[in-house]
Amino acid sequence: MKHLQDGATLHNGVRMPWLGLGVYKVEEGDEVRRAVRTALEVGYRHVDTAAFYQNEEGVGQAIRESGIPRDQIFVTTKVWNSDQGYESTLKAFDTSLKKLGFDYIDLYLVHWPVKGKYKETYKALEKLYKDGFVRAIGVSNFQTHHLEDVLADCEIKPMVNQVEFHPRLTQKPLLEFCKQHHIQLEAWSPLMRGGELLNEPTLVNIAKKYDKTPAQVILRWDLQHEVVTIPKSVTPERIAQNANIFDFTLTKEEMDAIDALNENRRIGPDPDNFDF
Repeated sequence: MKHLQDGATLHNGVRMPWLGLGVYKVEEGDEVRRAVRTALEVGYRHVDTAAFYQNEEGVGQAIRESGIPRDQIFVTTKVWNSDQGYESTLKAFDTSLKKLGFDYIDLYLVHWPVKGKYKETYKALEKLYKDGFVRAIGVSNFQTHHLEDVLADCEIKPMVNQVEFHPRLTQKPLLEFCKQHHIQLEAWSPLMRGGELLNEPTLVNIAKKYDKTPAQVILRWDLQHEVVTIPKSVTPERIAQNANIFDFTLTKEEMDAIDALNENRRIGPDPDNFDF
């Protein structure tokens, strides 16, 4: 983890950069194109979108405009809840692929564990993987029991589980389970929302020591837990700042102090109780 383009190796051998740009709630059109282009210019090679974000076209356009070869950029998208089910997932994937304007997607995820549907949705992902349309498949917002349910009869083990993960929600048992099963954990909303964490004294003090920001300390903490992370920003300075986390290392004591900020507190929906 010495460089922005360093990556985790998924259990099928595919490399996934540790740091990426998230584009949730980034507006389709100029806003998302600018954010993605800025990130690629800074050196990011990983962009995370989803059908639900309604900005796949802008992401694809920005990647083409960058002039960087497609095979050097890791792109994730996700199937939305209303499209879950075997045949409808295959159709949804086709729509996402067309919107992005690509021949393949690097990582395709089941966005939420919709009861009674997520297993057949995952079977559709397995078919897409076997047919060569995706380089890796996985899930998002899955708890341990959801993963156990998928692992019980899947042909291809999920390569990634993308979940809410930050110092107020450290998800240690889930992180351990994923490590044991060689499923790469990935953090969405790593900085929470609303800036509360950025004023947390523990993080402020550690940041001063390294001449970094509290946000940079949190992102470094993610990486040292071997968690892929995708902070969202549309501000060029912030996009660059978020990437400037490869020139310092937190001590074990500092990692433990940040772990101790856990309150098992979510800012997003509970994967066991959501109705969308």
